[in-house]
Amino acid sequence: MEKVYPDAHAALAGLLKDGMTVMSGGFGLCGIPEALIAAIRESGVSGLTVISNNAGIDGAGLGLLLESRQIRKMVSSYVGENKLFADLYLSGELELEFNPQGTLAERIRAGGAGIPAFFTKTGAGTLVAEGKEIRDFDGESYVMERGLVADLAVIHAWRADREGNLVYRKTARNFNPVMATAAKITVAEVEHLVEPGAIDPDHIHTPGIFVKRIVRCPSYEKRIEQRTVRKRGS
Repeated sequence: MEKVYPDAHAALAGLLKDGMTVMSGGFGLCGIPEALIAAIRESGVSGLTVISNNAGIDGAGLGLLLESRQIRKMVSSYVGENKLFADLYLSGELELEFNPQGTLAERIRAGGAGIPAFFTKTGAGTLVAEGKEIRDFDGESYVMERGLVADLAVIHAWRADREGNLVYRKTARNFNPVMATAAKITVAEVEHLVEPGAIDPDHIHTPGIFVKRIVRCPSYEKRIEQRTVRKRGS
């Protein structure tokens, strides 16, 4: 089965539909599937529920889909870098399911592992727990959280072979690996594509069985979300 597609539009062909749920990998602007996000925008698909650690920034990442009003609901943990996000949410144009960051990661991991729900102490006694089942274990209150599964996951990897085995690089190994396991179809955009056997099996982070389509996108802007510098010593 050929998994490699010539470009992001081809890699998403036949997969997009209005109202679907999409997981989008990355943390801030690190390890995000830039080309696939752009292709989703150009497709015009709308009413999306997007599961992502964040919503990008104004003019970049998932911020592009907010600008085009293609996202109906975000399931996120950190949204503080996007002014448009705040404006849309406060005006009622955007729904938000807010999650503690570790809880969001575990909800995605649980979905990929076939675990429908789990209990966590995080959020107990706060607004996070409102409307959710609370259960006591060993004298402590725990909140029930549901596992997350998406129709489509779009992720970014540093290296892949043609069978879909993926390797992530440094900080980009964040939400991408768990999202690859928690969607009906996973599409990966990669920086380097090699032949099967070129990656040491011990170095593979995501086995190819989880990846249905691959697109090589060797050129990335790789923005720095918040550039912090200090003067060098004399």
